[in-house]
Formats: sequence, structure tokens, C-alpha cells
Amino acid sequence: AMPKVLGVGGVFFKSPDPSALRAWYARWLGMFSDDYGVSFHPDALPDGAYTVWSPFPADTAYFEPSPRGFMVNLIVDDLDAMLDHLRGSGAQVMEEVEDLPEGRFGWFVDPDGNKVELWEPPEA
Repeated sequence: AMPKVLGVGGVFFKSPDPSALRAWYARWLGMFSDDYGVSFHPDALPDGAYTVWSPFPADTAYFEPSPRGFMVNLIVDDLDAMLDHLRGSGAQVMEEVEDLPEGRFGWFVDPDGNKVELWEPPEA
């Protein structure tokens, strides 16, 4: 039998000032980092949450206005409250919110220019 991948074990990316970006995520999203980063354990996720790995076409506009070739999706418990909270953070908060059968989605661009998608999964 072929060996299989069991999940995403991390998201790693470069930053011009990693300690400043870690501090921003800790202050504004409650993502507290150790020397290796922030760990999310599967048993802490809401029912129905999952991780998606998906290459996009090179000409996608979905990651705009970020110039980066990637976008991270973070699972949140209250999308509206998180977007309101981030409005005072210095991040560029997108006004659009999508309500889909898969859940509710919103976006912001962090201080490094990375677009981040926030996902509030639907009630299980």
C-alpha cells in the first residue's frame, strides 16, 4: 500500500520581522507563539472544521490585494466579532463577508501584506 499524507503539519513563511509579526498575531488574534510557532490541536477545533490544501491558478485574483503567492485560512469562533476587533489593529480589513453552506468567510491583510481568510464553520 502507498504511504499517505495524514494532514497539514504546519504553515511556514518568511517575514521581514518575524518577532514583530508574532507579537501582532498574539495581540490581535490571541495566537501565542513559542520558538517553533503556534500549535493548533485537532481536538480544539469545532466539529465540522477541517484543513484544505489547494493549489490555485497562477493568475487567480482571490489573494488580492496581497502580492503574495499564498493565503492562510484561520478558523474562528465568531467572524463578525473578530473582524470588528481587527479594525483597530492596523490590518486592512476587507468589508466583504461571504455566507456559504460551508460557513462564513471574511478577510484581512496583516502588517506584512499577507492576505488571511477567516472561516467560521457552520454549526455542526
